[in-house]
Amino acid sequence: MTTQPERARKMKTTTIALCASVLLVLAMPVQAAGDPKAGQLKTSMCAGCHGIPGWRTAYPSVYSVPKLGGQHADYIVAALKAYKSGERSHPSMKGIAASLTEQDMEDLAAYYASSYSGPAN
Repeated sequence: MTTQPERARKMKTTTIALCASVLLVLAMPVQAAGDPKAGQLKTSMCAGCHGIPGWRTAYPSVYSVPKLGGQHADYIVAALKAYKSGERSHPSMKGIAASLTEQDMEDLAAYYASSYSGPAN
């Protein structure tokens, strides 16, 4: 039979260990669900616009093409899904996103989130 002080000491030790475990998990870097190496192999459709520093597109209107390197993975996935669903309406992006699977989107997002190519345009 354990005594009250011994039980309190065990509970305190268990609580400290649990808190330390939670803090370690929270301190771990968050990674995208995709594979950055697989994403790098899928960038050929992206590089023609997003891989050219200072590139401006003329269709459907003139604007600076955003850099993707260093962007948040969740944002990239959400944007690609919005193009695929038609919620976003850029014709080229809609066509490209239509060809992507969910895994393609996750992989591309993981790659671009892990690569930083300087300040945004």
